Amino acid sequence: MRRALLAITGLAASTTALVVLKGAPGTSQAAQDRPVAEAPVVPGGSAAPGPTPGGVTPSARPGATVKPSARAGASRTPGTRTSATTRATTAAPRTTTSAPKATTRTVTGPVVSYKYGSLQVRITLSGSRIVDATGLGMPLDGQSGLRSDDVQARYSGSSGEVVAKQSANLSTVSGATYTSTAYKQSLQAALDKA
Repeated sequence: MRRALLAITGLAASTTALVVLKGAPGTSQAAQDRPVAEAPVVPGGSAAPGPTPGGVTPSARPGATVKPSARAGASRTPGTRTSATTRATTAAPRTTTSAPKATTRTVTGPVVSYKYGSLQVRITLSGSRIVDATGLGMPLDGQSGLRSDDVQARYSGSSGEVVAKQSANLSTVSGATYTSTAYKQSLQAALDKA
């Protein structure tokens, strides 16, 4: 019975000592690994005063706890103790960075002449992704205008085939082969410039 009581008491004491030496809850690993000579940063961006001649770094915040730590370069082996110095246990400030915003730009292909007139294609890119395409200067009257409308309806816009395929490898619009071919040529040149 006595041995069990001593074993439990010893276990409780060693667990308590480990918790105390390990640090208070919420202490970050970055704060534990900071060299003693490095001044901790207080909220607001200024550095706290450096270590005092006695080797104790003043706390960066009122009421902050100070804990012992091993000296830099000291090694520990089981059963030995190293001398310890104290330092502030303020957590390192967290920095957040947002991802760079994709730039939106517009690229216009050359004017391509074909049997029914001429046209050129303008694409809008967000980063390297095509988000919109449109044909410019396409014929508006008669049969040529109808063919142009068919090509615009199939290829152009934010939900057109150009945006869906992200290339100039488009299917030819039936009945508008010349217009489709001219559109694809101007589109490919715009993609090459992008």
